[in-house]
Amino acid sequence: MTSEKPPAVPLAKPAAPAPVPHAAPDSVRASDADRDRIADILREALAEGRLDAEEHSERIESVYRAKTLGELEPLIRDLPAGQRTAPPPPAPAPHHAPPHGGQMVVPEGPRSVVAVFSAANRTGRWRIGLRTVASAVFGSVELDLTEAIFDQPYVTIDATAVFGSVEIKVPENVTVRTGGTGVLGSFEVVEMVSGDPGAPVIMVKGAAVFGSVEARPVPGKAVRNLR
Repeated sequence: MTSEKPPAVPLAKPAAPAPVPHAAPDSVRASDADRDRIADILREALAEGRLDAEEHSERIESVYRAKTLGELEPLIRDLPAGQRTAPPPPAPAPHHAPPHGGQMVVPEGPRSVVAVFSAANRTGRWRIGLRTVASAVFGSVELDLTEAIFDQPYVTIDATAVFGSVEIKVPENVTVRTGGTGVLGSFEVVEMVSGDPGAPVIMVKGAAVFGSVEARPVPGKAVRNLR
């Protein structure tokens, strides 16, 4: 007898992998740069009179407590800058020519020093980037630049004090400029022009709302290795 082969059974195709769900934009964790962006918008709104001091204080406190983008966006939704659907993409970081054959320095993102009902400081031998954000809300921030490492020739300190204080100590041989505002508060920056063309330039800007921002040189302290 001739045995017949059983009909071939087609192999089942492997099931396609289930698509990985993407997190909703509002649930994405907020970065320090995201918080700084919202804080900048709120400070501008305060200077323009769109927010009063109490509203600004409440929103700034919420900014630095926020964990996700969904918690940040409602804080600027009623402001002109909040009408944009998304923040503009960050510009690529410029590359600066290394001084005298040194290593190439790539600027970093903004550094944040925040004190909400607390105190925060940066002292000693620390590296200051292109931009540092100092925010004191019912607290105090101290930035001591007398031993800091300056990688860039021009740095910006964005200081905001709301019922708090920001104190900035600078070396004697740097150039200091200011563009800050006091709203029922004190914004005192001692401007200086260094006689050395290689000295760093420090721009201190921001706002003091029922608080104080102060920047002064420390006698006897100087930036070393300016070149």
